[in-house]
Amino acid sequence: MTGTVHVEIVGLKTSECSPFPCDENRTCGLSGCYPSGNLDDACKELEKVLKAAYGDRVDLKLTLIDDGTPDYIRTIIERDYPPLPMVLVNGKITRIGRISLDRIKSEIEKEL
Repeated sequence: MTGTVHVEIVGLKTSECSPFPCDENRTCGLSGCYPSGNLDDACKELEKVLKAAYGDRVDLKLTLIDDGTPDYIRTIIERDYPPLPMVLVNGKITRIGRISLDRIKSEIEKEL
């Protein structure tokens, strides 16, 4: 097992958590943030669920780029043109492009 797995969600203050509608089907795997579709609400719910599943082995950070983009995020955007919200796991870009519990857990499991 490695140390703590760091999950970082990058987006905008007004970003939605997914390009898909927030509906009762809950294809994202989260329910506490329904029906907001709001990135901040989804990240809070994701953090709660990840904490319950992994305890202190995983931490989550939400980085909003409205008022400035950190250099490491700018480099990723310029190099990879990822969709927002962007999901980084241990600093590596994933191709998830939305808040999706199963897919994020899969990326976490690769790092544990």
